[in-house]
Amino acid sequence: MPRGPRRWRGAKRGGAAPWRIYRFVQPCLLLLLHDRASHGYDLIERLGQFGLGESIVDSSMVYRYLREMEAEGLVVSDWDMRGSGPPRRVYRLTSQGDEYLARWVMGLRGTKRALEGFLSAYDDAHIQEEEGS
Repeated sequence: MPRGPRRWRGAKRGGAAPWRIYRFVQPCLLLLLHDRASHGYDLIERLGQFGLGESIVDSSMVYRYLREMEAEGLVVSDWDMRGSGPPRRVYRLTSQGDEYLARWVMGLRGTKRALEGFLSAYDDAHIQEEEGS
């Protein structure tokens, strides 16, 4: 049975919020790893380029996704022992992860078309309302 809309971190009460944005973190992480291998903190910082700042996505969510994606074979990780600081786990995209990312992109393109149709219909309805006033 469907539940009511979920709130996301940072959403204002009573306002519309993209409650499914948390799933969008996964393709964003895969795309970032497509560019280069990275450790978790770097990935968290780079999510900002997709509008997913720390007020929207917390670090525990990112690390949970990375662990899940590693268990699914989408990414692999190794410990980087270089440097003076503590070792860092560095994640890399696998070929399976790259294929999964391509499927996400295909789905997002379909969603984009649907959203554009919806927004166009909404805009048309508001233009007609203004002309009728």
